[in-house]
Amino acid sequence: MAKVKICGLTSPEAVRDAVSAGALYLGFNFFPKSPRYVTPAEAAALATEVPPGVAKVALVVDADDATLDDIVGQVPLDMLQLHGKEIPERVAEIRARYGLPVIKVVGIAGPEDVAKLDDYMDVADQILVDAKAPKGAVLPGGNGIAFDWRLLAGRHWTKPWMLAGGLTPANVALAIRMTGARQVDTASGVESAPGVKDAALMRAFIEAAG
Repeated sequence: MAKVKICGLTSPEAVRDAVSAGALYLGFNFFPKSPRYVTPAEAAALATEVPPGVAKVALVVDADDATLDDIVGQVPLDMLQLHGKEIPERVAEIRARYGLPVIKVVGIAGPEDVAKLDDYMDVADQILVDAKAPKGAVLPGGNGIAFDWRLLAGRHWTKPWMLAGGLTPANVALAIRMTGARQVDTASGVESAPGVKDAALMRAFIEAAG
């Protein structure tokens, strides 16, 4: 069974529903332009709903140290997810500064992008392979767009990795079969409206990932 990350949780009910459904990672989005944005204070309150054994992940986009200090200082986190254009040196710097495992997101559109995953193997604890955002998109992820999963078929990396990008209850099983992913991430794919998680869709997604 693939481990599931539900990203962009914004309410105590959504957190409880995601945990009840079997999610092993919960993502809190600190990118202000996202419909899933939460403040550090809001995320700290949501974190109290998360039981031991379920990882609390902060999603940030090109965040500076002051922003990260604020988030890490308020929210009891287990991991940091870097979803911007952070270069490997910045990833290593953040990992050392906060002493937390780091997930680096790499956007994929074509074969040339897959090679970029290797740049982060020595500095990140995990890699999240997402669909590259369309040109001009406001959000770096969570756009409900998939990429050609055949680009990942038969590939192996030295660090754990997670598949994202347009995954839904209807396609996640196929995506796992085509890529060999052991971990999957969804945000918009389990929502009834932008930023509003649907309990039934979360359950269906996790069942399909099994």
